[in-house]
Amino acid sequence: MARQKFNILAIGQAGRLEYEAIILATSLRLADPDFPGTLYIAEPQPGPRWASDPRMSKTGRALLEDLGAEVIGFDAEVFGDAYPNGNKIEALAALPDEPFLFLDTDTLILGSFAGVKFDFNRPSASMKRENTWPAEELYGPSVGETWQGLYKEFGVPFEPTLDPDEPEGYWRRYMYFNAGWFFYKSPKQFGKRYLEWAKKVWHDRPEIITCQQMDPWLDQAVLPLVIASFGGGRPGPELAGMDGDVTCHWRILPLMFARESDKAVAMMQRVAEQNAVRNKLQKYGATRKMLYEGNGMKVRGLFDRNDLPRKEQAIRNRIRREGLWAR
Repeated sequence: MARQKFNILAIGQAGRLEYEAIILATSLRLADPDFPGTLYIAEPQPGPRWASDPRMSKTGRALLEDLGAEVIGFDAEVFGDAYPNGNKIEALAALPDEPFLFLDTDTLILGSFAGVKFDFNRPSASMKRENTWPAEELYGPSVGETWQGLYKEFGVPFEPTLDPDEPEGYWRRYMYFNAGWFFYKSPKQFGKRYLEWAKKVWHDRPEIITCQQMDPWLDQAVLPLVIASFGGGRPGPELAGMDGDVTCHWRILPLMFARESDKAVAMMQRVAEQNAVRNKLQKYGATRKMLYEGNGMKVRGLFDRNDLPRKEQAIRNRIRREGLWAR
């Protein structure tokens, strides 16, 4: 059977994201060498929204191209330094208008996408999230009222997005995603609406969320509204490989070694061993310390993956106390 063909979008930028993009591209080549689409690494271009040049180094761009990625530029017209997470929204306009999968740059590919059955007519996103937004306000509105007010603001039906198996007022009842991955058939349509609505929330905040913190949660607060507006929803079992056997959103290297699977750690180590990328990754402090100086496996030895602390902050604190934190 012919494989689904789609493009992958990730962000590449000067600093940490340049090295993460190299790790992502290398893992895609190792885990899914027959991937039929194009990996696009979108790079913000210099402009008034950036205090300094956000472009990657010439050696980084060349290495990404050698790894099979296509580096494309885009202009940050709305966010830039004020909200760098907005890159993922503004970069969508730079893609060819074909089915796409956005991946946060701090993602490893662990297996072939052939086993993931995307329905690009029905967008969805990652459920690897915690109860981070909205915050419960002492004098209201409630979490449910906050979400309902946002859906009403943008004219999107609210009731169909509710999980009836969860109790009223519980955060999991409301459709909330991690923006670490999402997909749709048209980046132009999705990106246009995502940017319009995110810009409105950022610059002209609806009254229902006046007291809510939007940095860094803007992308995750608006994403469910956009997905619902295009007829999408929570991912089904056909997408189980995402945040599973096919992808790992590892976020920060110390956290990856602390809590992700043996399969993810093994892939990260395979990436680090590749001659094509070793010299580059050794030049960045976090990748050098965690991947080449042994700190990653020291962190891994501190935790039992079957009995991890419930809160991420406890994991971070333990790593810091041991002097092993790096980012």
